[in-house]
Amino acid sequence: MKIEHYSFGKITIDGHTYTSDVIIYTGRVDASWWRKEGHSLHVSDLTDVINAKPEILIVGTGYTGLMRVPRETLSYLESKGIEVHVKRTSKAVEMFNELQGNQVVVAAFHLTC
Repeated sequence: MKIEHYSFGKITIDGHTYTSDVIIYTGRVDASWWRKEGHSLHVSDLTDVINAKPEILIVGTGYTGLMRVPRETLSYLESKGIEVHVKRTSKAVEMFNELQGNQVVVAAFHLTC
């Protein structure tokens, strides 16, 4: 999958534009993703991601980086053997596109804030 465009509140993936937060898995996009606490990412928000067993998880924390990823969440993901990268969404998009095809990569993107 390729991200063609990202701007505040909008992302275009393989020709489809989404205006809500998304998780990109191999071959599909979950456009109904929402977190228990809007600007904090918890393990319970990532159940499907963990079950997908990615090698890498890229987290986009929003346009200005407002979404937080607590240390407990990072530690849990790492204990499952998932390499985690946390970046502002614009930088996370770049990383996602660069890593495509090399490893099993899942990306969770907060599109606003």
